[in-house]
Amino acid sequence: MGKGMRAGKKPKTKAPGMGGGNMQKQLQQVQAMQRQMESMQAEIEEKEITTTAGGGAVSVTANGKREIVNLTIDKEVVDPDDVEMLQDLVMAAVNEAMRQIDELSNSEMSKITGGLNIPGLI
Repeated sequence: MGKGMRAGKKPKTKAPGMGGGNMQKQLQQVQAMQRQMESMQAEIEEKEITTTAGGGAVSVTANGKREIVNLTIDKEVVDPDDVEMLQDLVMAAVNEAMRQIDELSNSEMSKITGGLNIPGLI
């Protein structure tokens, strides 16, 4: 008898859920989740987010691919003597658009993954 074995005691079996049939089922579930995630990613890429800065003086629209598709600047904020302010407004609007796209993507994907933290989804 091996160490720790007593007469009449059966050796421990594999952990439940490690059988071949169950592994196949898990693989099918993962593949289904992957298809759902791909479909969701395609939907997200089609969505657009519009953000503003400076009380609407700068407006940025970005799509789910994280591309800027529209940028509008109110001519009243274009001051050749204060280019830095305009740069700040554009950066603020773009950064907010990117943040909202990330938030949308994370929110939609977590509906599929059940909150699992799977790297590389975005």
